[in-house]
Amino acid sequence: MSIKEIRIEDYLYDLPQDRIALYPLENRDQSSLLVFRNGQISQSRFFNLPDLLPPDSMLIWNNTKVIPARLEFKKSTGALIEIFLVEPYSPSRYTTMFNKDGSCTWNAIIGNQKKWKGDSLIRIIDSPSGPVQLSAEYADIKDKNRILLKWSTEKLTFAQILDLFGKTPIPPYLKRDSNDKDKTRYQTVYANFDGSVAAPTAGLHFTTDLIEKLKKKNIRLNSLTLHVGPGTFFPVKSKTIGDHQMHAETVIIDKSIIQDLLGTKPDKLTVVGTTSMRSLESLFWLGQKISLDPNLDLNPLFVDQWEPYNYTHIIDVQESLNTILNFLDKKGFEQIQFITRLIIVPGYRFRLVNRLITNFHQPSSTLLLLVSALIGNKWRDIYNYALANNFRFLSYGDSSLLEMQSNNHG
Repeated sequence: MSIKEIRIEDYLYDLPQDRIALYPLENRDQSSLLVFRNGQISQSRFFNLPDLLPPDSMLIWNNTKVIPARLEFKKSTGALIEIFLVEPYSPSRYTTMFNKDGSCTWNAIIGNQKKWKGDSLIRIIDSPSGPVQLSAEYADIKDKNRILLKWSTEKLTFAQILDLFGKTPIPPYLKRDSNDKDKTRYQTVYANFDGSVAAPTAGLHFTTDLIEKLKKKNIRLNSLTLHVGPGTFFPVKSKTIGDHQMHAETVIIDKSIIQDLLGTKPDKLTVVGTTSMRSLESLFWLGQKISLDPNLDLNPLFVDQWEPYNYTHIIDVQESLNTILNFLDKKGFEQIQFITRLIIVPGYRFRLVNRLITNFHQPSSTLLLLVSALIGNKWRDIYNYALANNFRFLSYGDSSLLEMQSNNHG
């Protein structure tokens, strides 16, 4: 059976609603931690992580910051229209967007769109400096998912506008409204760069104290950025994975991280979350792509969904990373920015990563297929163990530390 013929129903399991964590624990690092190592399952607590990782190793996490991406407007008819910001359109770069004043354009998902005929939506909020008006309209009547936002106080950046008007985009499966606690708890303590509409939830368990303990164990802490889009929650509706279209996300990795990776053996690397894993594995394939075409177009650099599965000759990790470093030197860049649609499913051969910290994922999701790619059919034993031992599931749930079965590495 080819990889594209993998049946989604084979990754279904029964997840009772009461096993989904609706709220976070009071203390982040008190969450349960399932450890899968050498084919064996054990149980610990997240605060014990420094003792479970190799000394003198490296840990990489995603430092993206969740934005209050849900904007609500009420029409004079009483109809509630929600604009869910997905990605910046103009300006298109995240850093430029959040410093923009006056107006900007976003690609968005519109809730209750049939009630919005194209008239300008207006909302006014009192701020410490006086009332602020935010309006929304279609930027292009032919593309009703592209929204022009304008605000009355030009001294305010768009980041400040979002702080005033936006709501935290907690996952839809929580089936509740967001609250003030979500503003801080649906955010990692190391979040740094605005852009995500969903948290890289594997990192929600870290505390500043735990980070200090990791440093004392000589574990190097590095960051990359992948801005998580709403596609992370989209269910796989096709019968086979080959018919599923993977969402695209922007990745940014500093040159210094790539240099550090060059000197780090796979067994000395731990990644926090599936977003970090996809980013690093995509980085490898970008090096493969550049090696075949050193004059690759920058607009944009792109790793497609099935691209890594189609190569007949694959370079090694050292060559891939050195190719990217040479590319950056040639361009005079200090970081690489690219878009990835990489899908990691059973049969994928890992190039950089073999140890993953991750939460427990939804049945029949691409994230669960990624876990299965790492640890094989043992995923079902792990999830049965978690269900039998009262682990909490999904974004606000507990965590796991998973080490790859040895035959899954390229």
